[in-house]
Amino acid sequence: MSERLDDENYMRQALQQADLAAAQGEVPVGAVLVLTDGQVFKAHNAPISQHDVSAHAEIQVMREACQSIGNYRLLGAQLFVTLEPCLMCAGAMIHARIQRLVFAASEPKTGAVHSLYQVLSDTRLNHQPEVIGGVLQEEASTQLKYFFKVRRKEKKR
Repeated sequence: MSERLDDENYMRQALQQADLAAAQGEVPVGAVLVLTDGQVFKAHNAPISQHDVSAHAEIQVMREACQSIGNYRLLGAQLFVTLEPCLMCAGAMIHARIQRLVFAASEPKTGAVHSLYQVLSDTRLNHQPEVIGGVLQEEASTQLKYFFKVRRKEKKR
């Protein structure tokens, strides 16, 4: 029970990061990374504002944690993301050796964890993190739907 409550707590923090992304005109995706020593890192999507295709929330938070600890491996780390990761982000998780991924909403168009691809469970690769999906899924889905509804209305104007 305690792990589930922790998952929800960290996912709520990731949802707050997604709100920050939306406020900046970015797709509302947020991420929180927790290291084994308790350090917590937070980030959100920023590809538009940073003019960087790789500035997804997951990459941003892993980059920050790696730079902080001086290592490209994030052994034992847990990553909480509001949207199912894409191929790029899933690949980075494998290289970083993320121990556990917790995500909220599925992404049928680009999801690389269980929707479109199942990269993180592919035993041909040298690392398979534990994956938990659907934590606060409704909140994350609502956040994304609202963002795109507003964006479509703005485009019509």
